[in-house]
Formats: sequence, C-alpha cells, structure tokens
Amino acid sequence: MHDLFFGSGIAHSILLLAVVIASGLWLGRFKVKGVSIGTTWILFLGILLSHFGLRSDPVVLTFMKDFGLILFVFSIGLQVGPGFFQSFRKGGVTMNLLAAGMILLAVLVTLAIHWITGESLVTMVGVMSGAVTNTPGLGAAQQTLSDAMVSGGQTREAAAAASSSLASAYAVAYPLGVLGVIFLVILLKGIFKVDLEHERKELEQNESSAQDSARRMHCEVENPAVFGKRLEDVVGDMKDRFVVSRIMRDGEISIPGPDTVLQQGDKVLIVTSQAHVDTVRIIFGEEVPMHLDDWVRKDEHLVTRRLAITNSSLTGKRLRELHIREKYGVSVTRILRTGLELVARPDLILQMGDSVLVVGSEESIARVAAVVGNKPEKLSHPNLVPIFFGIALGVIFGSIPFKFPGIPQPVKLGLAGGPLIIAILLGHFGPKWKITTYTTLSANMMLREIGISFFLAAVGLGAGENFVSSVLNGGYWWILYGALITLIPVFLTGLVARLVFKLNFYQICGLLSGGNTDPAVLAFAQDAYGTDYTSINYATVYPLSMFLRVLVAQLLVLFALA
Repeated sequence: MHDLFFGSGIAHSILLLAVVIASGLWLGRFKVKGVSIGTTWILFLGILLSHFGLRSDPVVLTFMKDFGLILFVFSIGLQVGPGFFQSFRKGGVTMNLLAAGMILLAVLVTLAIHWITGESLVTMVGVMSGAVTNTPGLGAAQQTLSDAMVSGGQTREAAAAASSSLASAYAVAYPLGVLGVIFLVILLKGIFKVDLEHERKELEQNESSAQDSARRMHCEVENPAVFGKRLEDVVGDMKDRFVVSRIMRDGEISIPGPDTVLQQGDKVLIVTSQAHVDTVRIIFGEEVPMHLDDWVRKDEHLVTRRLAITNSSLTGKRLRELHIREKYGVSVTRILRTGLELVARPDLILQMGDSVLVVGSEESIARVAAVVGNKPEKLSHPNLVPIFFGIALGVIFGSIPFKFPGIPQPVKLGLAGGPLIIAILLGHFGPKWKITTYTTLSANMMLREIGISFFLAAVGLGAGENFVSSVLNGGYWWILYGALITLIPVFLTGLVARLVFKLNFYQICGLLSGGNTDPAVLAFAQDAYGTDYTSINYATVYPLSMFLRVLVAQLLVLFALA
C-alpha cells in the first residue's frame, strides 16, 4: 500500500491523476463574485502535490498530457467545424480580423517585454499562453520546444526541464489572465455607458433581419403574371430561395405540389430567408396579416412534425434527392441544425443529427419518418470510427514539417494543431464526403473535459517540482508581464471595436472572450448581463483564434531557438 500512495508505478500514477482531477473539478464548482477558474484548479492542485513530493511516472505523465491534449482540441474542432467557414461571412469577417489583431498585439507585447527586460523568450511564451488562458497553445509550445531541443542534440531530461518552466510561467500568469479580461469588460461597459436593454433590443432587431435564418411569410397571390400558372413554372430557377409550404383556397388548406395552379386570391405560407423577402413579394404579392395559428386551426387534416435524421446513409445527400414532396405529399419547411433554423432549400446538404420540420398527413409523415430514420436513441450512440480515424490523420498531419523563410527549424503543427485542423475539416466537409461525424453535445463535452483534465493534471504534476524555486528566482515578474500581455491587447481591441467598427457591447464581450479562448469570461458575461448573444459571437471568433494561438506559440518557440 505504501508504493500505491507514495511510489512511482503505474497504479500510483493513475491514483494520483484521479485524485488531482477529482479534487480540482470539485474546487472549480465554487465561485467568488460569480467568477471561477474552473478546471484550471486541476493545474494548481497538481503543482501543489508535486511540490510536496507526490510525483508520477514521467512516461505516464507524457502520455496523459499528449493524449489529453489531442482529445481536447479534436472535440473542439468537431464542434466548431460545421460553422467554421460560415463564421467569416458578413460581420464575422470584421470580428475575426479584430480577434487576429488582438492576437498579434499580444505577440508584439510579448516580444517587447523580451527585448526590454531580457527575459527568456521561451519563458515568455509560457507567460503569454497563461495571460491569454490558452491551454492548447501551452501544449503546442511544450511539444515544439521538446522536439526542437531533442533534434538539436540535447537530452530529453533537459527538454523536460525546459517544458516544465513553460508550465510554471503559464500557471503564474493564468489567474490574472481570467480576472484581467473580466475587469476590462466591466471597465468598457462603464466607459461607453452601455445601456444593456438598448444593446439587447438592437441585437434582437438585427437577429430578426438576419440573412440566413428562416422567416415565414403569409402572402396573397396578387400578381397577374402568375395567375393560372403551375407552381413549378412560377418558381423556376428560384426554388433554392424559398419553400411554398401550404396554400389556402376558399378556406381549404393543402400542400402544393409542382403542378399546383395558382389563382388570384390564393393565400400561401412561404418559408424563406430575409435576403429573399422582396423577391417573394414581387412574385406572389404583398404579405397579409395572418398568424401561424390561422393555418393550424384550418388544416386539421394536416399536422406538423419534427423528424430526426438518424439514417446515416443520408449524410451528404441533398434535400432534393429525397423527393419528399413528390413521393409522399409532405412539405419540408425548415431544417434545424445545432440550434439554428435553416430554410429547406433543395440544395441543402443533410447530415446526421439534423431535424426536419415537415407538414402533411399523419400517414404520409410516418412514411417520411421511415426514410429519414427518426430514431433519436440512435443519436446517443457515438460514431467512434471517424473520431479515431480523424485523430490518426491529425497526428500524421501535425508531424509534417513546414519550412518558413527566416526560420531554420521547420514548423510542425504538432499534437495540438494537427488534430484541431483535421477535426475542423471533418466537421465541415464530413457530410459532403458522406462521413458521419455527428456526436451529441454531451458526448463531445465528455471527450473535451476528460482531455483537458488529463492534460492539466499531467502538466501540473510535471511542473510542481521546480515551480516555487522558479517564482522565487525572479518568476514573480511573470505576474506583471502577464498582466501587460492580457490588458493592453484586450483594452485596445475593445476600444477599436466600439469606436471604429461600432460593435454592440454583447458582440465585444463575445469577441474578447472568444479571442482569448476564455470560457470563464464568457460565463461571466452571460451570467452578469443575461443573454446568450455573447456565446454566438464567442463561437464566431473562437475557431480562428484557437488556431492562431496554437500557431504563434510554436512560431515564437522556434524563433527563440533560432
């Protein structure tokens, strides 16, 4: 039993990791003034126990750190992948440019501190990763440093010691990295005298006029040019712009088909996006004051159902290929995907986990349900093949060296960048390649939390031995350096976002928390200011910010060793 608690074998290592993770997660549940550092308690507990002599097997620590990092970044990539490229549309371009500018400012401040003070640039990379609360950046920097030192002829022990100093600098700078951004969010709110109710209403108005979200229209056929014409001839090449869900004639409601002939005075229920509202009005006629209940009360023979796509063979197929209206007399009005309502355009590519809103008779809808699957219990079964296949590809991709001018050592994306990029590509292109990448949100969160817990525990237990001596031998300056790296870029970005680009306060909150990849700031903003709009903007900038944070950490390490 003594070896189990105070030895160095596999069982001791697993026990120590489990205790550190469980205790850290328990402490993360407590908040001070609504703020918690969450899972980062695992890192601090690991440092504390390691400092007092409870150490793990180095081989086990290395494996848990690397494998945990892979699980963490891969699950993030799968989640943000479907919306990654879409985030660059419209206002997303501005948001991502601001986030990239904030990251560049952090790099410049880091380099300036290095040149002015003479502090090791490798150490400053650890400080920067902590100051911007980017754990994958720390992992990527540690791996790049270790690989470069070993390939340069140094021992693995020396590489491990250098990686440990990175983790110590990260741990010292991290707390102020969280608190500093929260302080600036509060400060910016005061400087600009933000009226939260006004900001919320402004966003709601913009949301209601969003170009991609589904919008219902109740129109009366008034255009003489379409009287007596078949719906298929009227719609023509514009069938991807709107869906005619139902038609009311003489009080009777039916689902229109391609051969339905339009008559003057017909009322049509149309689902489209804001971008095509004017087109619909021109083709059919002006909107009439009707409520959805008007259709529901009068079409008792028709019902509306939400069907889940659980048939994996439909992944990658276009909606038009199912011929639902032609075969079953059922109208598909909207597609629900990860909380978003999409117009059921014929060219929309389906993927497992989508929900389709259909209108028709009970019998016809039952036939459609058999086609799409509609067995929600199947969604709870994880698709592990694409996950592990993707991880394998990510590890291979992360090991490919890329040469950049002026940097003698080739750059590798490593175990953080490689799996992250492959996961984003799988999440986005998987359905188009007929690869089922769907995982439930709970399964994704489980992978992510397990991964980051393994990583933080391993980093803490590995860094604790030299942590106190590092801080006492000048490491207390890292707190100041980290504060500068946190406060200067965030404050300047917040000012530019408001004064130059006129962003809404909730957009700024999402920008600052997502650009710093800081879920603690996101949680604070949502709890304090009472809206989910912040998380939408957080998700807009998070993928690119995560990728850039990981990349610049590696580049700075290579620059330091050049």
